[in-house]
Amino acid sequence: MRHNEIQDLIKLVAKSGVSEVSLETDKVKLVITNENEPKKSKRGTEEVQTVAVQNFAAPVAQTAPVQSPQLQVVAPAEPAESAANDVDADYVTIKSPMIGTAYLRPSPDKDNFISIGDGIKEGDVICIVEAMKLFNEIEAEISGKIIKVLIEDGSPVEYDQPLFLVDPS
Repeated sequence: MRHNEIQDLIKLVAKSGVSEVSLETDKVKLVITNENEPKKSKRGTEEVQTVAVQNFAAPVAQTAPVQSPQLQVVAPAEPAESAANDVDADYVTIKSPMIGTAYLRPSPDKDNFISIGDGIKEGDVICIVEAMKLFNEIEAEISGKIIKVLIEDGSPVEYDQPLFLVDPS
């Protein structure tokens, strides 16, 4: 990956408001974090990120100015421990298929696609994720009843972030 391509990625992350973007190739894994958008844990506190640098044939320069996204070369992450509690174990989690901004309603003057307690069928639109000015309808992969909405309207979401808990029974 060339230096100018890395700089373009940093600028894109800074403009998008996304807190983190990961890119992995055969030779290198890049994680670009936006310090202006602190990453929150599921408990609502800021996470401390540990960075391990790997040795590669060509070094990657970090030329990010203060208050802009950082470029980090990190080691592959170990699998995270499951944070699901026993109550949520009976439910199916619908996760975000992409990075973007999640919207729970089709437009600001409309009602939410779904609410807690609503029944859904496979293929029903449950929310929208905007990514790079494209609005992607997220459809339910299962039928059931919405138990919990895990995001707020207009909030940023990351790939594989839990959005909803569904009782499939």
